[in-house]
Parts: sequence; structure tokens; C-alpha cells
Amino acid sequence: MNKFTPEIDQKAAELPDRDEAKRALALLRQWAAAADPVEVAQLDPSIARLLPGGEVSNYPALSRDYPADFVPDADYRASMPDLQNGPASLIQGAKRHIQHVGISNFRLPLRYHTRDDGDLTLETSVTGTVSLEAGKKGINMSRIMRSFYAHAEKTFSFEVIEHALDDYKADLQSLDARIEMRFSYPARVQSLRSGLSGYQYYDIALELVEHHGQRRKFMHLDYVYSSTCPCSLELSEHARQARGQLATPHSQRSVARISVEKIHQPGNTLWFEDLIDMCRVAVPTETQVMVKREDEQAFAELNAANPIFVEDAARLFCEQLQQDPRIGDFRVVASHQESLHSHDAVSILTEGRTFEAQSLDPKLFSTLFHVG
Repeated sequence: MNKFTPEIDQKAAELPDRDEAKRALALLRQWAAAADPVEVAQLDPSIARLLPGGEVSNYPALSRDYPADFVPDADYRASMPDLQNGPASLIQGAKRHIQHVGISNFRLPLRYHTRDDGDLTLETSVTGTVSLEAGKKGINMSRIMRSFYAHAEKTFSFEVIEHALDDYKADLQSLDARIEMRFSYPARVQSLRSGLSGYQYYDIALELVEHHGQRRKFMHLDYVYSSTCPCSLELSEHARQARGQLATPHSQRSVARISVEKIHQPGNTLWFEDLIDMCRVAVPTETQVMVKREDEQAFAELNAANPIFVEDAARLFCEQLQQDPRIGDFRVVASHQESLHSHDAVSILTEGRTFEAQSLDPKLFSTLFHVG
């Protein structure tokens, strides 16, 4: 005789019987027949066997040979599952609006026009994002790249960027959109006294943003310069005069990231070179490319004539930017990468509401490190 403990009897009583399982199966089939195939597969691929025509006991034999000659037609492409464009029921997590979703560091060669009426083809890193409504699962990322390639043979300007943004904004049915293009821009720079010249490379980014139907254009530039500490310069001179002691002031490679909003003025373009020139006027101690002894001596004299603290640098850049009617709101981020200290001296100055921020990217200043 078999004997069951009350505990085992209780567990057996909790198990569904055949009638309950039959009702559950009918409910599952009813749901699966009306559900999107992607939803069915996400829950459990084996559910497909429960649908009409799906009563198979085993998966079909699958080929392991790559079909190099297979060409999908329109009907086949239409039948392919598209998880990112699936129904809202597939959304994971909070059903919230996403401000930016897209691609970053998509690279391709693009042609740019220069102030002297020339053209340069430069490797460009593209970031393209759109907003995503709360009820949409996702976007098709490749459409951003395809939209860009449709304009890749044109000489790029903000007008061309606007066409690219129009294309992928329409393709992705988005309200807001953003394109940023980063590249290293070469400009020939004369040495201070020897007559030599060499190429200085400037990290530049163009940014087009559409938000709530308004489009705004921004330009970003990293300007690398030498900063001689005014305090160290005075102390060095004091040591020479008071004690006849040779001393040298400390100076260091420094970086300013200038971000400006471009104000549209017909026939009055804000060129890359214009923004570089403003920086050179504000802080003339730009690092040098080609240097002979007379250039090195000239650079020492130029630094002595323009000693600056990091606060001075931010205000000097600001002074130049304020004077140009092609520039609206702007931000100056300066970093003096100290040779005296093991830390950097930094400052941020903003004009207007656009670049105001109470919180900063924790790695903002570490991105201003330039090695060449």
C-alpha cells in the first residue's frame, strides 16, 4: 500500500488538472493567433507550433550552406521580422520619451569648403540622433547612415546638413533630431620669425539641432595654446632682482573648447578660420608647428608678453566672441594643464541660456587633453 503524507497530498492538489490545462492551452492559442509574430517568438518560439499550420513535432531540417546566390525580393523583405519597429507591447522598461537615440562615431570622408575658396576632404565622425516617442519600441539605425550617404558627395555646409537631417527625420518619423560632425581641420601656420610654416590641426565640430520645430546651428573648436603663469613670472623676476638668482616661470600646454551658436547672416559666413583667428587675437600664444632657434626665442618672448591665469583666458576669449554679430550664445571651457601642480586649473564661462548647466559631465575636462 502506498502512503502519502499530508504535505505531498497538498502539493498534488495544487497541480492543475487536465481540464485546466486544456483551458489554458485554448487561451494561449487565442492570444498567439492575434499577436504579432515577434511577440510570440519573444515569449517562447515553441508557441508557434500551437498555431494553425504549426502542428509539427520537430523543427525542419536546416541547411548549413551559405546561399551566396539568394536574392531577396520585395515580398520576402516585407515578411522579415523587424523587432525595433514592433508594437508598444514589446517595450522593455518604462514607456518614456527618449530625447536622443541614434548612432555615434559613424565615419566617412566628406568635403568641406575653406575661406580661401578651396575644398578639403576630411575623415569625419558623425553622430546622428532623433527623439523617440514613449509608445514606440525603437528606430532603424541604418536609416541615419543611408540618409547621410545620400549627401556624401556634396561639399558640406549647414545647408547640406539640414537636407540630411530632413531625410532621416522623415524616414524615422521623429519630432526632434540632431546631427554632429567632428573632424580635424588642417591649416597652414607661419612660424614666428624663421619664415617656416607647417600644418596645425584643429578639432572642430559642426552641430545642427532641431527641437520643438526650431533649428539651431553650433560650431565647436578646440584651441591649443601655451599659458605662462603671471604669478610665477613675477616671482622669477623678483628672485633675479632681489638675489641675483636665475629662475624661470612655469608655463604649460593649455586647451580652450569654444562652442558658439551661429547666427544666420546672409552673405556673412562664419568660417572655421574666422573662429580660429578670434582665438589667436584673444590668446596669441598658440602652440607652434615648425620651430628654429629664433622661433623658440620669439615664443618665449611672446609668452612673457602675454602671461595669463585660466580666468584671464576665459575672459579674453569671451571678449572676442562678444564682438562678432555672427555669434549668439557661447561657452568657453579652458584647461591649463599645470607644470607646477599635479592637477589642472580650469574655468567655464557662458553667454546666454543655451550652454548654462548646473551639473557637468564628470569627464569634461579630461577630454581637453591634447597630445598633438
